[in-house]
Amino acid sequence: MPFDADLLLDGPRGRRLCLEYVRACADDTKAGRDASTALFWAAHLASEAADRGTLITFGDGAPPEPPPAGPREAVAALRSIPLPAPTEERLRQALRASVDRAMYWQRPDGEDLLAAHPEVRDALRSAAELIAGAPAAQWWTTPMAIDDQWAVPWEGAGRAPDDLAASLTEWYRRTIEDEEHAARERPSDPRANWSGMWWSIPPHGLVRTTRSLGGHGPARLWFEEDSLGGDSADAVPVEGYPARVIEIAGPEDWAGLCRRHPLDVSAARRHDWFRVTGRAGAWVIPDWRSVAAEADAVHLTVLGYLTTATRPIGLDDERATVLAGWNPDETFWLRGTLPRPARGERWERHQDGWRPAPPV
Repeated sequence: MPFDADLLLDGPRGRRLCLEYVRACADDTKAGRDASTALFWAAHLASEAADRGTLITFGDGAPPEPPPAGPREAVAALRSIPLPAPTEERLRQALRASVDRAMYWQRPDGEDLLAAHPEVRDALRSAAELIAGAPAAQWWTTPMAIDDQWAVPWEGAGRAPDDLAASLTEWYRRTIEDEEHAARERPSDPRANWSGMWWSIPPHGLVRTTRSLGGHGPARLWFEEDSLGGDSADAVPVEGYPARVIEIAGPEDWAGLCRRHPLDVSAARRHDWFRVTGRAGAWVIPDWRSVAAEADAVHLTVLGYLTTATRPIGLDDERATVLAGWNPDETFWLRGTLPRPARGERWERHQDGWRPAPPV
């Protein structure tokens, strides 16, 4: 898939990436920081307009009265912020922020709503063009790095379940059971205040890997939806070669996988996915038990994530799907893997990200 600004601006996570990049650039100057304040208020008021905004303040007295702020003020603020050439660090932090704010169990937050406004989206084009052309972002389009895959402890040490087929069968049984229960017990109105299983990824017990970011550790450390916030990690290199790999490089790849291996989850997902997408109707995820007959692994490129996650992807006139819970550059393994002979690495979380742990 070619990498251009339109692709970034089409997806909610891509737009949020651009907004986070501009906000980071705003911190470079006093005028930029003033513009960033205007963006904060515009996002807050966009959230309030969706009947979900709450401003948290500290200290005594009433909260401050918000200044006039809306899409027009946001556009002026965005266009006033100088945008330098993207650095690897700034792109990594902007991507991290976009991933961190992906949610599938509630409506999009104020920043996502603001970035989706047509005028604001257009004002983000300069940032999108810079990012799409940045040398440090070109790996976002690449397929799985087969010779450079790392697992982290949240998904074990790079070993598949003892009986992979049984694990996939059990996942299928539980998914069908949850769907049948939801159809019987949960309200049919998608607007009802109800939540349940919202993800569409393979079973959690499978091995997941990402490539290394060199001196910054595996990508999985930096880019994680709904993070539990661990403070340390032991990264383990994983042997994956050879492998039949399905690449998810954009919405059509994800839609094609769902069309080839459909599993209906309309009742179980209707409430959560309505909140995040505004769409009511039939919902499908891949039947991972069936996908395992086609491939050994499924990899999501970074651009595939930015263009596909947190949005409805149509399959036909009646059905749609959502890519939910999958992290950028992440590969799920539908067959066994083994740790490579190379030594693992210890990493520690700091305020600005992950660093190698000092030798013991």
